[in-house]
Amino acid sequence: MGDVAKDLLAGTVGGSAQLICGHPFDTIKVKLQSQPVPPPGQAPKYAGAIDALKQTLSAEGSRGLFKGMGAPLATVAAFNAVLFTVRGQMETLLRTEPGAPLSVQQQVICGAGAGVAVSFLACPTELIKCRLQAQSVLATMAGGGTVAVKYAGPVDVARHVLQSEGGARGLFKGLAPTLAREVPGNAAMFGVYEALKQYLAGGQDTSKLGRGSLMVAGGLAGAAFWLAVYPTDVVKSVVQVDDYKNPKFSGSIDAFRKTLKTEGVKGLYKGFGPAMARSVPANAACFLAYEVTRSSLG
Repeated sequence: MGDVAKDLLAGTVGGSAQLICGHPFDTIKVKLQSQPVPPPGQAPKYAGAIDALKQTLSAEGSRGLFKGMGAPLATVAAFNAVLFTVRGQMETLLRTEPGAPLSVQQQVICGAGAGVAVSFLACPTELIKCRLQAQSVLATMAGGGTVAVKYAGPVDVARHVLQSEGGARGLFKGLAPTLAREVPGNAAMFGVYEALKQYLAGGQDTSKLGRGSLMVAGGLAGAAFWLAVYPTDVVKSVVQVDDYKNPKFSGSIDAFRKTLKTEGVKGLYKGFGPAMARSVPANAACFLAYEVTRSSLG
């Protein structure tokens, strides 16, 4: 089996582990990010992450935490296969000789390149996921606004966007903030992952690290991703769930400015707690699954 095939398979396994561990946290994050700003004197729909969790369980049951999972699950193979394969191919290009370890700086470059590639898969997938996760919030918009469209599932979202929101172009709404998230985010993640592995191994040879060390490095690397780019994820989410016919935002920059003006810096970190709570276990599982699978393939 060639290196590309090995990275494809290992990336698929790692992505599946990440999705299963992290999706409920992601649902709460998106609900907090996309809830409308309440009128003066009124409280927001969710007081915080715990309140969002309680209301979701009360109104939708545990299934509500896994809303929108179909879209990323259907594409997790392609997404993570591209991420780890492009990273692997960039590693090959940057190596001075086969099998030579790369520096942390080189891994940052590999992560950035992989981030560019996955953005074009992540954008339509996340648009569908965010629409499904946020629709219960948007259906009760404050101030007597328009009731959000109710979607039956991922295919229904895709069909609605293709038919009513500009065709295939509509699925790539939010591509700019997706790129702004994935490129620096993956650069930070893979750089921190390599730095921590080398620190824990005491040198550049990290092949003898145990599973516990790989999980620590992977979990903290995932946290680094969100620390680097979280405000761009908030902008991406509000742009992607914005109403097509009566938009609140003219684009990503406008969404950033209006969020900052109406909600302050705090508004750019809505859902940060669930995102960080998700990132550590989900990425620990992802990197461990990837490394174990990749190692077993030789």
